[in-house]
Amino acid sequence: MSKSDDKQGIPESQASYLVEPAGQLAGESSVPGDKSISHRSLMLGAIAEGVTEIEGLLASQDCLATAAAIRAMGVRVDAPKAEGDCWYVHGVGLRGLKRPTENLDLGNSGTSMRLLTGLLCAQDFATTLVGDESLMKRPMERVALPLRQMGARITTSDGRPPVYIERNRGLKGIDYHAPVASAQIKSAILLAGLYARGVTRVTEPGISRDHTERMLASFGVVVCRKGLTVEIEAPASLRAGRIVVPGDLSSAAFFMVGACLASDRGLTLRKIGVNPTRTGVIDILRKMGAKIDIAMLPTRIGEEPVADIRVAKSRLHGIDIVAADVALAIDEFPILMVAAACADGVTRVSGAEELRVKESDRITTVVDGLRALGAKVEEKADGMVVIGGALHGGEVNSQGDHRIAMAFTMASLMAAGAVRILDTSNVATSFPGFVDHAARLGMKIVENRGE
Repeated sequence: MSKSDDKQGIPESQASYLVEPAGQLAGESSVPGDKSISHRSLMLGAIAEGVTEIEGLLASQDCLATAAAIRAMGVRVDAPKAEGDCWYVHGVGLRGLKRPTENLDLGNSGTSMRLLTGLLCAQDFATTLVGDESLMKRPMERVALPLRQMGARITTSDGRPPVYIERNRGLKGIDYHAPVASAQIKSAILLAGLYARGVTRVTEPGISRDHTERMLASFGVVVCRKGLTVEIEAPASLRAGRIVVPGDLSSAAFFMVGACLASDRGLTLRKIGVNPTRTGVIDILRKMGAKIDIAMLPTRIGEEPVADIRVAKSRLHGIDIVAADVALAIDEFPILMVAAACADGVTRVSGAEELRVKESDRITTVVDGLRALGAKVEEKADGMVVIGGALHGGEVNSQGDHRIAMAFTMASLMAAGAVRILDTSNVATSFPGFVDHAARLGMKIVENRGE
């Protein structure tokens, strides 16, 4: 595929990437702040007493949707005036949110919608949550069901948005045994539990991200954790403070894999969050043969663990990835499958059904993308089988899924020809400036922004 072909077959209105082969990743860099932690810092800051200072907040489309939502409910949010400045959230207390004058539009952010459903079902006013075309197709009953058990009155449209939340008439704590390990379900219940009578307890079948529990504790809420169970007891109050958001490990994962594939001089990623409920991607890559060194950095008590991550070019090999592995690397699945396609041998993935209800059906979308680049892959109901080998150039439709788009950008490092990735505008939901970032580290990438 030559540059003269650049615009053939691409709708002019659709954003896309064209990535030429023979790029290299090298040097050192940081990545934007952790998206999960950024969302939670805004929401908890909104209902805290006092002003919460947030350093390193991710100013992505998803997090800006959360900021807009809390502003619409009467919370003052001061954005930075210059690069490196902090965000300031002027909390209104547990009972201080006001009814928004319009529906809350959360764009593409499933995290915003699910967590806010938990927070808003406890308020003394009604709200309606909507989003973009992709978000309006995503399942919401898995969050609504336990909240209804607490006394919330929530209506969905055949299980999907809009989410209609009626005025709260009183919530009670529950002892909920979640059918799947999900930080979003757990977080929604805990946020509602701040307002509920008695103890709210969530038990999961496996480990999920614990950012909400950590942050609640940093705001002064008593959080009890034992094994796979977490509980809080109302009434609770939150004290504002200072939050430092580390670099997002999910965003760093793209460059970690890229460095494994094509980094003769190595790559260092600075100040990345390495919460143990998030490091599944590192564990999986190391099992595949990745040379990854972790240098822990000092943090204050209560803060998320942070490290510098050094990655060297590595010869990867296929492994078996089972449900327990998937749960700890759920957002990194697309880039891990790109790594599998470039590895020696066979990678088998099972227990990954949850990936079918993300921003896209990530199993089918990844399989289609890998096949488009010449990889041998078999789709399964709960995963896939990938046979490592050579990739050629080609065209991949990301289906508007930001993580698919960024993953296949890295595939270009091992492809024999240029890789064109379609429908890339949603990359800004999690990684604003991704193209410039990749180019600075040595990739040959050009963005067509569309109309």
